[in-house]
Amino acid sequence: MPDAFTELCIEMLSPLGPVRVRRMFGGQGLYIDGLFVAIIDDGQLFLKSDDVNRTRFDAAGCAHFTFPKDGEDVITSYRRPPEEALESPPLMLPWARLALEAALRAANAKAAKAAATAARRSAAQQRAAQKKAPARPRRA
Repeated sequence: MPDAFTELCIEMLSPLGPVRVRRMFGGQGLYIDGLFVAIIDDGQLFLKSDDVNRTRFDAAGCAHFTFPKDGEDVITSYRRPPEEALESPPLMLPWARLALEAALRAANAKAAKAAATAARRSAAQQRAAQKKAPARPRRA
């Protein structure tokens, strides 16, 4: 059973689709349509950002999600939404859309990279198979 803050976050993000919550790294990951769009950690919501929407988060003064690793803070691409966005779903909606769009771009980039890797692997396998195949005699 999710806590009250998690329930609030689910309510805020649900206009974009069904929200699924998974436990992770001592916090929770929030998914919309299978896309990882947000993190809840220590009672705070962090939305996915990327190079395309970073300036919007910067302009609103949205803090990064950070975590300690090897004595240093690791800064992630996940950002807090503006405080007023947590007041109602309509105020959260533009920020949630930015997170969903960033998650979609990341998923598309991952799929394109996998497809390119598979194409290179297939081409290499075809070249290797051609080298192993016996030469066909030419017709006169």
